[in-house]
Amino acid sequence: MYKSGFVNIFGRPNAGKSTLLNALTGERLAIISPKVQTTRHRIKAFMNGDDYQIILSDTPGIIKPEYRLHEKMMHSVKNSLEDADVALLLADVNDDPEKMHEVFISLKLRVPTILLLNKTDKIKPEKLKDIIAFFSDKPYGKEIMPISALKGFDGQKLIDAILKWLPEGEPFYDPEELTDLPQRFFAAEMVREKIYELYDQEIPYQATVLVRAFEEKNTLIKITADIIVQRESQKGIILGDKGAMIKKLGTLSRLSLESFLDSKVFLELFVKVRPKWRENDMFLKEYGY
Repeated sequence: MYKSGFVNIFGRPNAGKSTLLNALTGERLAIISPKVQTTRHRIKAFMNGDDYQIILSDTPGIIKPEYRLHEKMMHSVKNSLEDADVALLLADVNDDPEKMHEVFISLKLRVPTILLLNKTDKIKPEKLKDIIAFFSDKPYGKEIMPISALKGFDGQKLIDAILKWLPEGEPFYDPEELTDLPQRFFAAEMVREKIYELYDQEIPYQATVLVRAFEEKNTLIKITADIIVQRESQKGIILGDKGAMIKKLGTLSRLSLESFLDSKVFLELFVKVRPKWRENDMFLKEYGY
């Protein structure tokens, strides 16, 4: 009996959804940052066993949209709600349980759910018991699993729990494939991850990355990318004094890309100013949102 279906991860920003996807797949497909709202796209990863294919989706953290980019992000969450066969509800045990409950109940899920209480390595056992008790009588709390996506957990136990609810069916994707996204998507994301790592305040949230060229040569991969910001002052911050910061950004991004692509990489970065790009449908479409 072969099982296949869509298993989508939902939660508030910074609950650990991307860390969970990477831990389950054993691949670094989703970028990670301690800053909130790092994930802007739905990222699908394929987990294949002898008798199953799990299409696992990381989704943006659920927020109240403040501008068009946020609306696009929440639209990808809506699509994930519509095609889910199983929902993984991820809760940060350090968050307010009432606020987490409000988010989960607002999803109005009609598919089997597994509630994952994440970051249990950062909480006392007595408090964890209280949180489990809080969620145990909720309609989505029939199956609760405490985990630490960062420190390690029993991935097979979670897969077994998912397979209990996964429908029978043929695989949706080639079992040899890991994702349906192109390499240039991950190239842009890895540069964006380093922007979150190196820059503070509004820069990570008002910047995006567009890969203009991705050329596979005989001995290396040549990547040309634009870093899009909203103001000239932000361009100056990205560049840094005498170009020092963008040089550092390029070096760190190239090292990540070489590890991910298993190839030498030649990376060119340019900074362009596009005022209010987060509100402009034409720009958002061009940048992949």
